[in-house]
Amino acid sequence: MSSVQDFITLEASYCDTFTNREERPWGTLFCNGNQPLHYDSNHAQIGEAVEHPQSVVDEVIHYYQSKNIIPRFYLNPIEVQQPLLLELKSRGFGYEELISPIQLWNGQVAAVDPDPRITIEQVTEANYREALEIECSIQEFGGREAVEQVYRQQFEDGAFTHYLLRLEGGACCTACIFADGEQARLESVATLEAYRGQGLVGRLIRWIQQEVLNRGVKQLWVAPINERVERVYEKYGFQTVARLVLGHAFLGGKSIKEIQG
Repeated sequence: MSSVQDFITLEASYCDTFTNREERPWGTLFCNGNQPLHYDSNHAQIGEAVEHPQSVVDEVIHYYQSKNIIPRFYLNPIEVQQPLLLELKSRGFGYEELISPIQLWNGQVAAVDPDPRITIEQVTEANYREALEIECSIQEFGGREAVEQVYRQQFEDGAFTHYLLRLEGGACCTACIFADGEQARLESVATLEAYRGQGLVGRLIRWIQQEVLNRGVKQLWVAPINERVERVYEKYGFQTVARLVLGHAFLGGKSIKEIQG
């Protein structure tokens, strides 16, 4: 029986590939000054009730502003954070709550008829720019400024494998897997707008699922950005095993919901 704790452990390993962490008695500070606009790289994460909200908020504001980074908090679970939330709102932080579905693949690869127009290849230096342009075109990922450096860093990390799908030779769809031992997660699934609605992403996902089986990976996870995307992954054997509620407090810039549209 799989546990959501497996996903949380994998998530921690995933974050360590693109940011740095500093532990505090009240939680964790994540920071990567080379990617100041990347939210997941730069935030304070709190999972337990905070005893001294004012001092924690003071510390986080000073820490990030000293690095010219917008202070932000990720809170989960949020039920125990009411005193901290009151302090954040009194200090001018914006606040939103996001539902994050967690899905686990059932291990079944659906059969599809071959399409000679479609080829799938691993991303290398030779086709890197084509894959990057697809990723940067997806507004939900935060645009070029947020994506470009992270994509290069992941590309150079051996834990990631990126794939590119072509239709009649044209690059149109990308995705990657991040693997850690017997666990893996599907990431960065993107299709150029002009090619959507043709089932291409499904073919790429099935290809990756077969790759995962060939590697001997036991569990393949995905964390859809919203319920619409969640329903898409359900078509390809991903089953929702949990829904996490994340609180996001930010002292400037756009909310995550604004970025995702």
